[in-house]
Amino acid sequence: MNSINRRSVLLAGLGVAGAGALAACSSGSGSSHGTTSLVGPDSEVVAATDRKRKGTGKVRNLTLTAAPAVLDLGAGATAKSWAFSGRTPGEEIRLTAGDTLAAELSNQLPHRTTTSLHWHGIALRADMDGVPPATQAAVRAGGTFTYRFIADTPGTYFFHPHVGVQLDRGLYAPLIVEDPKEPLSYDDEWVVVLDDWVDGVTGTPDEVFAELKHGMGGMDGMDMGDMSMSGGSSGRASASPSGSGGMSAEFMLMGAESKLLGGDAGDVKYPYHLVNGRVPADPDVYRGKPGKRVRLRVINAGGDTAYRVALGGHKLTVTHTDGFPVRHQQVDALLVGMGERYDVLVTLADGVFPLVALAEGKNAGGMAVVRTGSGGAPQPTVRPKELDGMIMTAARLKAADDVRLETKKADRVHRIALTGGMTRYDWGINGKRFDMDHPTADPILVQQGERVRLDFVNTTSMWHPMHLHGHTYQLGTDGPRKDTTIVLPKRTASVYFDADNPGQWMLHCHNAYHGEAGMMALLAYQG
Repeated sequence: MNSINRRSVLLAGLGVAGAGALAACSSGSGSSHGTTSLVGPDSEVVAATDRKRKGTGKVRNLTLTAAPAVLDLGAGATAKSWAFSGRTPGEEIRLTAGDTLAAELSNQLPHRTTTSLHWHGIALRADMDGVPPATQAAVRAGGTFTYRFIADTPGTYFFHPHVGVQLDRGLYAPLIVEDPKEPLSYDDEWVVVLDDWVDGVTGTPDEVFAELKHGMGGMDGMDMGDMSMSGGSSGRASASPSGSGGMSAEFMLMGAESKLLGGDAGDVKYPYHLVNGRVPADPDVYRGKPGKRVRLRVINAGGDTAYRVALGGHKLTVTHTDGFPVRHQQVDALLVGMGERYDVLVTLADGVFPLVALAEGKNAGGMAVVRTGSGGAPQPTVRPKELDGMIMTAARLKAADDVRLETKKADRVHRIALTGGMTRYDWGINGKRFDMDHPTADPILVQQGERVRLDFVNTTSMWHPMHLHGHTYQLGTDGPRKDTTIVLPKRTASVYFDADNPGQWMLHCHNAYHGEAGMMALLAYQG
């Protein structure tokens, strides 16, 4: 059964209805790791930290029902998947900084399918982070769990499951936290969600992962003729007629190369690339007026694809990344890795313009349309010149003065070696595959109040978007504040953060398949 994996089997007996239920690996006073006591997600120090958050007293109550759905992707394309309220992306949640979100997750997924919700980028209380079994028991089919936390930092965020490879289904939606003292001046907003799509079209994410786990080592005797294709579902390889037993590669992508990403661009062939849940042949349309200033909030909710994003005929002024302000820079295009978010301002011209999300290195992409006047719709394959102009990556940005970390020496330094490869599909951290059955077995330790430096040392031949839960870090000494950053192959990226949110937090590659294969670690506070 495709919805069952080792993690959901483990957690099936742990799933409960009701908030605050934790997996057996944690206790209220902290879990034990050898002679080191770890701060448990439901410990008093977590609660004490949460009481210090500035709240408005306003509570937003809602129910999110995860259930099977047949999704309309436009132009006659449909996908049998899982979603909230039968749509993808799910309905946007919008709060004011300091509001409390009380979101009940109702799991109406198929029998024995467990799930959860992770609030990506939000520095919330640890027991609400939505990561089974580290911070809660997974929510079993037919059960509910209420996530309740203060969202005290303005920004562009989103939420998605943190069980198996459910990230690559339709269970995600934007979460926008507005600043009551918003310093930017603009006339309107447009939330733009990017996604690579396979579920219910050519297969399921579980089937994709099963094939990838065989690795290149399991492909001896395969006819590789079609695997250089980096586009849609037709790029398949068949088993060799020699009878050597080579497996058939339906999902594994070969020949995807990107200079921006340092080489190999991705693992998975996707039949569709979506912008706001629509295919390029029937795109989402934003309607505005010439001369108006619009804030675009761009979210990459994809599983395996970085997108190069540009609006034809326009310049983009970058104002934020991962929710935090940066020194404004005018650019032609953005490179957005999985899990990253960018806010940009754009002054609209008169006419009809394509917003293109080029699937980096994959010879495919998604598109939406901005319409402010008359004119025909752009062709689905349009590639505006801005895609080859000045392309912004996070490494070129600087933190705004009011969010830049105070300069100080790191109290603790951890070397986070990114290891593994496609041959055996043995992605890991520091040469180890994360053991989801024993998440606290070998944690990365920090203490409350420390300035911590993480050195992401990418020893692999592929790029990795590295995401830290519960915190934002700073790239280098004056780079942007982020929670997800691209680490290029054979390169090192150093990030700094203050250990000010106690608990147990995941640190992982936001490629859904790399993370599930083992490129995860637990960052834990010592008691």
